[in-house]
Amino acid sequence: MTHAPRSPFLAIPAGHYVARNALAFAIRDGFPVSPGHSLVIPFREVATWFDATVDEQHAIMELVSVVKRELDGGVAWPDGRVVIPDGYNVGFNAGAAAGQTVMHLHVHVIPRFQGDVVDPRGGVRHVIPGRGNYLAKSAPMSTGGDEDKFVDLVREAFAEAREIACRAGRYRYAAGASTNQCLRCQSSASG
Repeated sequence: MTHAPRSPFLAIPAGHYVARNALAFAIRDGFPVSPGHSLVIPFREVATWFDATVDEQHAIMELVSVVKRELDGGVAWPDGRVVIPDGYNVGFNAGAAAGQTVMHLHVHVIPRFQGDVVDPRGGVRHVIPGRGNYLAKSAPMSTGGDEDKFVDLVREAFAEAREIACRAGRYRYAAGASTNQCLRCQSSASG
């Protein structure tokens, strides 16, 4: 009689791996905080980085590099675009107090894109605000309509803006200009 693994990661078929070596494998995260978000996981079920052997740690970091090189070739977005990441957050949560929800070591490889958050300074200190707790249900920031206070805040911010972030890059914005050009994706925004 065989027993099912306790870790949901070990139930993932090898056909879903995006990379593997003798001691670890990589998959796309089921709850991605950005397109391409991947996990690198040891085959042996250990709870945290600190429980892994040195060989497992090396194998995991080898796969982090493999996954990063693959993502450097471009990440498919839901709208069909392929975008090259501008940076990465790489890390793990060790223990429930640190936010670990699956008690099987997994290292996150999170592609980052210019403009994906307003101010990325601090990196892993903030990860991606509002996206880290995938189990929590949250109210939308904006509901639209005349009674939406968030819309008023956004209008004020845009009125004072000298530069506006685009999801793919940065718009160069000149006050009073009728069209502004994104320096990265070459799209235009009316202003």
